[in-house]
Amino acid sequence: MDNLIIETIESYNMYVEKVPVGAEYIANSLREDNVNEALKAIKDFSEGILWLSEASKLLKVNGVTANLNIEKIQEFLIEINNGLEIQDYVLVADMFEYEIAPFFLELEQVVGPVQ
Repeated sequence: MDNLIIETIESYNMYVEKVPVGAEYIANSLREDNVNEALKAIKDFSEGILWLSEASKLLKVNGVTANLNIEKIQEFLIEINNGLEIQDYVLVADMFEYEIAPFFLELEQVVGPVQ
């Protein structure tokens, strides 16, 4: 298997593994009124999601399946954006703690094809 694909699988899995901790950090930051820190972390989360999406496409093109439900993640992002627009930080914190963290905890690791 191509080294780029192996590295992408490893990075993908490491990122997915870290998302629940990051989601908890965002939720706690919002609840503790550390809004600026939370917003920076949300920006990082959004960029990470974009990377996961691109990595999924790259893996798929190379015959590796990543069961990333992009539509569900887009729903999360829309709801987060709506919450931020009305400054409902409780809603956004709840999203990260009760929906996003569990979603990523249940996400399966990507495994490359057996050679």
